[in-house]
Amino acid sequence: MPRLVLLSEGFAGTAFELKAEKTTVGRVSDNNFEIPESSVSSHHAEIILRGNEVLIRDLGSTNGTFIGGERITEAVLKPGQILRFGTIDLRLESGEVPTATAATASASAAAAAAAKRSLDQTRVIPQGVNLTELEGTRTPLDLKGNAAFSKKSNAGTKVFIGVMVVLGVGLVGVLIYIFTR
Repeated sequence: MPRLVLLSEGFAGTAFELKAEKTTVGRVSDNNFEIPESSVSSHHAEIILRGNEVLIRDLGSTNGTFIGGERITEAVLKPGQILRFGTIDLRLESGEVPTATAATASASAAAAAAAKRSLDQTRVIPQGVNLTELEGTRTPLDLKGNAAFSKKSNAGTKVFIGVMVVLGVGLVGVLIYIFTR
């Protein structure tokens, strides 16, 4: 029976057997496979078993679903491939689940304790821009001859200060004239 083994820190060693034809994955407890981590959306993805194939379908998650580093909306996951929900990495394994050891039980207990945390918002992971997404070609910029990057003069500041001094002196003169009358 296929299973997903979590690889990310804090969840490492935890496994989820894919028994049902359709499994929902997300951060909240109404999913079949709950991953209580803020980079995972509330209802992140669904996993569909079709014969020997494991189909992964993203449910419009904030941080995306990736197989082998490529963002997918729907794709078949093969045994040994790395699946990522937000920042959580998982590996698909086929075969039987080995007997639990004390270390696995300890990791499962830690994961259960982490699951009790209340996570109320999805943490957005900054993705940046891929070079392949940029349109056109760019040439290197020569910033030395560009007027936009040259030192600006302080003439505007000096004029502003001069006008303010003249207005201040004028205001003081008017006030003296009014009070001495």
